Amino acid sequence: MIQIPALRFGKPYQSLDKAQLIHHVTGEPVAEVSQVTGSQISRDVGLTPRLHKELTAIPVRDLLDIYKKAADHFVNSALPCGDTELTFDDYIRNLSATTGSPMVFCRRNALKVHYVLEHVDEVLGGLMRGADLELLDNGYTLKGGRMQAFFPTTDVFGATLPSNSPGVHSLWVPTIALKMPLLLKPGREEPWTPFRVIQAFIKAGLPAQFLAFLPTDHAGSSDILRLCGRSMAFGDDRTMAPYKNDPRVEIHGTGYSKFLFGEDEADRYERYIDLMLEGIAGNGGRACVNASAVWTPKNADAIADTLARKLGPVVPRPWDDPHCEISAFAKPEVAEAINNMVEEGLKTPGAEDVTARYRSGPRLVKEGRIAYLLPTIVRCDSPDHPLANKEFLFPYASVIECPQADILHGIGYTLAASVFTEDARFIADVMACPHIERLNVGPLPTNRLTWDQPHEGNLFTHLYKQRALNIAPSQPVAV
Repeated sequence: MIQIPALRFGKPYQSLDKAQLIHHVTGEPVAEVSQVTGSQISRDVGLTPRLHKELTAIPVRDLLDIYKKAADHFVNSALPCGDTELTFDDYIRNLSATTGSPMVFCRRNALKVHYVLEHVDEVLGGLMRGADLELLDNGYTLKGGRMQAFFPTTDVFGATLPSNSPGVHSLWVPTIALKMPLLLKPGREEPWTPFRVIQAFIKAGLPAQFLAFLPTDHAGSSDILRLCGRSMAFGDDRTMAPYKNDPRVEIHGTGYSKFLFGEDEADRYERYIDLMLEGIAGNGGRACVNASAVWTPKNADAIADTLARKLGPVVPRPWDDPHCEISAFAKPEVAEAINNMVEEGLKTPGAEDVTARYRSGPRLVKEGRIAYLLPTIVRCDSPDHPLANKEFLFPYASVIECPQADILHGIGYTLAASVFTEDARFIADVMACPHIERLNVGPLPTNRLTWDQPHEGNLFTHLYKQRALNIAPSQPVAV
């Protein structure tokens, strides 16, 4: 059994209190992860003003070279993991074993992390909207003859991370290139990816003192969000509610992502079916950018039936099967609770689980220690139905018919929207819609991301704030 330590800004720490991770299928122990306390977190955060100054002194070009090497090590090297070393394939197998996400999903998402490591200069170029990267060395730069100056908002960036998909780790990966010490609290079942990224950085030449890996409990997570000047947190609406209006915390929560049809394209819905299937069911439906609703001015019955006919035959497969389409729930009680929520919603008149026509059994499938939820398409007669604006941790989407003129007034918060229309006026209305964060116009699924654009906030503007700066002639300036 692998013993994974905490890393307290470069210093490995083995605690007496450990969280045991088990294989989701066999129940066999896979790893034990050392835990830290709130007082230890507080002491470690106290080190960060000094560490921030030291990291700031490293030229950004040197950090970018480290990223390129770290990208190579992430996929090609055997890297330390507690008391052993793991190849990339070992890492994928352990990641799948403890999270329940199939190996094929784990590999695909881990390669997103590799992409950001390898292309971090392009990612920064997008997040900084084309500003010269030397801005990070000097604190200012000239663009188009105009002064641009920024100062850091904190001495450390903290992240309390989830266990649902390794792809989300791409969001915090650029932090070190932005010259900010990094404090990570891993998801309970997913220490593998953050620990491996840290080891790749260290092997690439980054001093370990700038990196912290602090597994902890719920109270410790709250301490991280309270003590770090800027942070990132993942969770559902209820969990994230205390931080909703806290500018220090960048929230990554429920996405309520959607497909929107214009009147002109609703009759040609069949050309978009494969895109909608990818947006709804890609990555097992567990990402915030997975679509949880389809809004259309007409043909809602036909759209729901076509999607259901495609998704209805999906069945559970073993976690190491390359043809897996859905993820297991390592805790069957979670799947049962979600299934009960769907069934309770269906008791309200005006909704039908259309996939039940094509499914060979119940939505909830139990196999040994684990459970699955099979894809579900619900046709809702009204946008006000309880299931019309829901999001769950499996491939689920409601289909709602609504006049084009009313769609944007009814959709509510939408992390990612894909709009199918060639109506210039409707496109203009969608472009101006304040409810949508990420927008795809044309035949693109909601889960198609570009890492050089903001995602539920911009990491650069989260860590840096713009200021006015005038420098007198011949005045020396140093950062």
